[in-house]
Amino acid sequence: MNVSEALHARKSTRAFLDKPVSRETIEQILEAARWAPSGTNTQPWQVAVFMGTKKDELQQKIEEAYRSSVKGGMDYSYYPDEWKDPFLARRRVCGLQLYSALKIGKEDKERRAEQWVANYRAFDAPVMLLFFIDRIMDTGSYLDYGMFLQSVMLAAVEQGLATCPQAALGEYPNIVREYLGYDQNQIVVCGMALGYEDTSAVINSYRTVREPVSQFTQFLID
Repeated sequence: MNVSEALHARKSTRAFLDKPVSRETIEQILEAARWAPSGTNTQPWQVAVFMGTKKDELQQKIEEAYRSSVKGGMDYSYYPDEWKDPFLARRRVCGLQLYSALKIGKEDKERRAEQWVANYRAFDAPVMLLFFIDRIMDTGSYLDYGMFLQSVMLAAVEQGLATCPQAALGEYPNIVREYLGYDQNQIVVCGMALGYEDTSAVINSYRTVREPVSQFTQFLID
């Protein structure tokens, strides 16, 4: 598989097989991803890998907080306070594709809520990755982090694995820090579900659309 094929194969997967992923495989993925570029080679990433009972314990704490109406909040602003098009339109289409695939109507608030809760279980993937950055680092390091996360996902594709990057897993950072014994200097950037795709699951049957190159590119050539 070449890079272009891996880029096309990668997608946000939300249903996984009950099949374990070996520690060796995860280490191979991270070994590849650690070569991602970063400004002045700061390498701002820190990763926590959760499997088995450790994953169950943490996700249960997060899910219980959500179900107890404890309001979550990320360590940084991921989305704008006010949306505008074309970003709002793309966001709506993305949500519509998800709920249409599951045949969950707009009025079915209970099923929508349960589908959201699945985020906090990393969609029941066998592996949940959480990513951290030191609070001293600034905006440029988040750009570096994006390159690292993409590298993780592409390396996972090469291993025959599927992923879903998840901002939702960063919504209860204090619970995560307390569980790990981390101090407030460690910002939770996001999480990621990792495992073998359940290709029979309806929720994995759709792909989000992408704008053509001509829509976001200018060529300035003499």
